[in-house]
Amino acid sequence: MPVTDFTIPERYTYRNGFGSYHETEAVAGALPVGQNSPQKAPLGLYTEKFSGTAFTAPRGANQQSWLYRILPAAAHEPFELSTSQLSGHSQHGTPQFHQIPNQLRWDPFDIPDGVCFLNGLRLLAGAGDATIKNGLAIYVYGADRSMDPNRAFYSADGDFLIVAQQGALDIRTELGRLLVRPGEIAVIPRGIRYRVDLVDGAPIRGYILELYEGHFQLPELGPIGSNCLANARDFQAPIADYDDDESHWTITAKFAGQLFDAAQDHSPFDVVAWHGTYYPYKYDLGRFNTIGSISFDHPDPSIFTVLTAPSPVPGTAIADFVIFPPRWLVAEDTFRPPWYHRNTMSEFMGLISGDYDAKAGGKGGFQPGGASLHNVMGAHGPDAQTFEKASNAELLPQKVGAGSMAFMFESSLMLGVTEWSRSTCQKVQELYSEHSWGSLKRHFKDPSRSE
Repeated sequence: MPVTDFTIPERYTYRNGFGSYHETEAVAGALPVGQNSPQKAPLGLYTEKFSGTAFTAPRGANQQSWLYRILPAAAHEPFELSTSQLSGHSQHGTPQFHQIPNQLRWDPFDIPDGVCFLNGLRLLAGAGDATIKNGLAIYVYGADRSMDPNRAFYSADGDFLIVAQQGALDIRTELGRLLVRPGEIAVIPRGIRYRVDLVDGAPIRGYILELYEGHFQLPELGPIGSNCLANARDFQAPIADYDDDESHWTITAKFAGQLFDAAQDHSPFDVVAWHGTYYPYKYDLGRFNTIGSISFDHPDPSIFTVLTAPSPVPGTAIADFVIFPPRWLVAEDTFRPPWYHRNTMSEFMGLISGDYDAKAGGKGGFQPGGASLHNVMGAHGPDAQTFEKASNAELLPQKVGAGSMAFMFESSLMLGVTEWSRSTCQKVQELYSEHSWGSLKRHFKDPSRSE
């Protein structure tokens, strides 16, 4: 479901390339020539280094940028604990997770009334601890209004991978603007200040994976070769776009799970120029180049990985972002939906649009704006209806997922769920397991036994 045919307002201009070095200036001459921090930065700007990795990280993994701004980010009053806190966290910011072995499915989440993106964040599941940069958190968001004027937000806890499901997000970051529409994703790295406005007042809803450790990267392609999956050139980074005002602003920081507010007397969006490798970016999921079997058997879903965040164990991810886009299936003598399986990885799935080919849609099914969680070693697979249909289908080349886009946050961690997600939201399908697999029929016949 490509969205690249949408008209994009002129103010949203991007530089292409994932992990690439970028440089951009909103005013000619704002970038210094020949060195990063001259005694006096051009145009009376301040120099600020912005590091997303340790100074001594290997060159290939080092992520840092140089910003040239009207006032440094340090120019604010002290942070104070915010009167508004995120749901699902204790008063000290520690998420309250319940580890449950049962398969879980949620109906589409409501868009709350009268809230913005920040207040509409709902913690759904997660594992680990942001204070030691280990693990992840999964949120859903819903909002029917823009963030308060003159308010910006950043997370010191981790990178935000935002999956837009309904409505477009107008994201203003320190480094430039991103327009993120349904079918697109955005990654806002740790520490980058931004705000989210609605486009034409249309409500928004979607999903977020907050990565506490490391950063997302493209998966290795191995025997696939040098192309396919998500190509680096299709990722887009913003160009410099600044405000020069001295109005009152509030900066809200997410720090160890708690929200803190600080006041300052100027816009945080005052970066006139920047260069480096640490920046926000977006990606149109419709540009993903799928691959698959053209002989027999159903490949592992890892062939649909867009981004990965590796753990110290080779080949094992803290988080993978996987999609299931429209694609052709041509394999012979093959059960084409995902097989029944149990996995050492936890699988959280969401549906952006359409019907997921392994689950029945409609009321009580897997619907856009809903979700499911199959935790570590939780047995799952196609529901009874899908199994019977796929087992008896004529095996011709088939286009599956037309008009559909499902995704998965996959993690090596055991994910706990919050009280909000298992009870308060009132979206859990209580009979999910029974409806999906309770009606599976026996087909076994032992040929050694007489009738």
